[in-house]
Amino acid sequence: MAERPKPQHATDKLAFLLSLVPWLIDQGSVTVTEAADQFGVTEAQIRDAVRLIAVSGIPGETSAYQHGDLFDIAWDRFDDHDEIVLTNMVAIDDSPRFSGREAAAFIAGLQYLSALPENADRSAIDSLMAKLARGASATPSQVAVEATDSDATLAVVRESVAAGLQVEFDYLSSKGLHQHRRVDPLRIESIDADWYLRGWCHLREAVRTFRIDRIVDPRITDLPITRHAADVTLPDTLFEGSTDDLLVTIDVAPSAVPLIADYMPDDANSTSVDGVVRTTIHVSHYHGLKRLVASLPGVVTVVDPPEARRVVADWARAATARYESTNPTAPSAT
Repeated sequence: MAERPKPQHATDKLAFLLSLVPWLIDQGSVTVTEAADQFGVTEAQIRDAVRLIAVSGIPGETSAYQHGDLFDIAWDRFDDHDEIVLTNMVAIDDSPRFSGREAAAFIAGLQYLSALPENADRSAIDSLMAKLARGASATPSQVAVEATDSDATLAVVRESVAAGLQVEFDYLSSKGLHQHRRVDPLRIESIDADWYLRGWCHLREAVRTFRIDRIVDPRITDLPITRHAADVTLPDTLFEGSTDDLLVTIDVAPSAVPLIADYMPDDANSTSVDGVVRTTIHVSHYHGLKRLVASLPGVVTVVDPPEARRVVADWARAATARYESTNPTAPSAT
């Protein structure tokens, strides 16, 4: 004799229905057996819940239930095949939903995040992207995150994290020095278009930050990782200053100050000058300063020292001349 289901209290039944309905909508089509397994109840309880859903809804303007005011299901599929398909949703369908463009933006962001080592298991991200696509008010635009030269290095780092093994590589520092490094990868972060690996460097015996596009010939070793993210304290800022850093005075738009906060020393003296913020930043090399200025066009102006101004100006003029040589019809820079 089959065991009879235990009776549910009214509050438990309501909580069950509030969980069941969104799940059925998300699934689209599901069998009674699958629903019972998902919620840990009997098939009889699922059938009773479906019949109750079918007589639930919101009364219309006349305060009476009219056609379209109740949930409805595909009864033939339910009665003949034990399959649950909601054909009319009430109130839930009227809730705010992402537009197609909004859903596409979120999906692109999830694709971007899937490159992080801690997201090597893509099953959760793939499931969330599918739900965003189904739940949008319109079909999201087909988008894809453009592959970069750093993708191969990111793939090696993800594999090393998954295997629990150290990664080694040749590294070109911002000062143009080549060094061989062996690292326990801890975290990958990005600033604008640049990716950075933060890890425990066995050469320096300390946490170091490496720009991904300066890593050459990365390879996984057979040495197990000795330090994990939970074992060390990672600084809040991506860049840590050193005694060899160069101090540069810049003018920056007030709204852009948070974008350069990681470059500013703790004792930076910032003042307001003609509507901009004059402050100091530290850079390891003027090559890095050129990249920073280029990433914030019209927002950052180098003030001092003269050598920094000259390096950035020469670089800008060389870039402009190269552009004009390859685009003869382009207007000349003033």
